[in-house]
Amino acid sequence: MEKGIEWQFDTYMREIFKMQEVDIREYSPLALAYIGDSIYDLIIKTLVLNEGNKQVQKLHLESSEYVQAKTQSQMMRVLQDILTEEERGVYKRGRNAKSVSPARNQSLTDYRRATGFESVLGFLYLKKEWKRILDLVKIGLDSLERSWEV
Repeated sequence: MEKGIEWQFDTYMREIFKMQEVDIREYSPLALAYIGDSIYDLIIKTLVLNEGNKQVQKLHLESSEYVQAKTQSQMMRVLQDILTEEERGVYKRGRNAKSVSPARNQSLTDYRRATGFESVLGFLYLKKEWKRILDLVKIGLDSLERSWEV
């Protein structure tokens, strides 16, 4: 039986870069948020780009609205109720982590809630739970005024 493309990507990436297996429970919540931020950013940029070819500045303006802490915080308010117990634990650790960089132009509450959101996405990414990531992002986006068909 042929394995899915995500398995092929993960396996090939580990092979060519000689990556070691790591216990994701060893990562700090801020390390999880670091990769989770990139995953969320990639999803949003893919959705914006899918709407059609535009100037890069317009693409950036459209995507930046969705990747800011305030928007992620709004999404997290809805998502908190549907997180698994394990995901909720990761979220709380991320939300409560003390970041070295202060929230710029964002409330501390929004910034911390967004960090928790990104920690959950990073955790799920490292667990290779891509479907769960997309489902959570879709639910979060649907809770906003604008949503995409994913």
